[in-house]
Amino acid sequence: MAWVTKDSVETYTPSEAPKEYTRKEKAANWWHYNKIIVAVVIAAVVLMAVFIKDTLLQTRPDVKIGYVGTTELPQDTVSALQDALVPFCSDLNGDGKVVVQISQYTVDFSGEESNADAYYQMAGVTQLSAEVTGGETFLYILQDPAGFEKNTGVLRYRDGTQPDDAETLPDDAWQQMVYRWGDCPVLTGLELGQYEGYTLMDSLTGDNQEVLANLYIGARGVWDDKNADKFAAGEALWQQLTAGAAE
Repeated sequence: MAWVTKDSVETYTPSEAPKEYTRKEKAANWWHYNKIIVAVVIAAVVLMAVFIKDTLLQTRPDVKIGYVGTTELPQDTVSALQDALVPFCSDLNGDGKVVVQISQYTVDFSGEESNADAYYQMAGVTQLSAEVTGGETFLYILQDPAGFEKNTGVLRYRDGTQPDDAETLPDDAWQQMVYRWGDCPVLTGLELGQYEGYTLMDSLTGDNQEVLANLYIGARGVWDDKNADKFAAGEALWQQLTAGAAE
């Protein structure tokens, strides 16, 4: 270093050359200052992908059916039944394919569920309530039709008539609202094959028709005329599936 005088100019000679960082060090330094930004971008991309999958790419069903029971049906049974019902339906949403969707709601109307099942009971009740209130499900496959009708009050009579909103129904009214699966020749005549594994945790096998034989099928009432068109496809399916049923 030289001192500045009237006759001189300050000069500086660095004692060390600037440090040259390796590529690994440069990358580590960049990551240190930008990792939060990268995490935010990745989260945004994931959320966008989920949104696209659930909205734009999701196949919309033409007909929705609800199953309500204390335990879920085997997935093989659900898949076989969905496929078997396709010939009875049509492409209502114009997407070029016919899709029947069976949604399962795990609910125990007896009130005797164990603490271990409390979470699933709460989730099932919440989901079922939302569907009954504002959903598009017209047909229900039921394990406990008496409990279902007592707790939801949405079923109509088999002949298509429906109780008045203010009408107090007797406890056995549900018997005039549903058909037993085994009493419906169209339903029992469906080729449903076998299931392999009643749950994901076992290797049980059996006949899908036997799983459904003692269940019931019922249709919801439509008290608001403006919703009649929304359930027209379900009404047509109900008429086909219950044709010739024993009362």
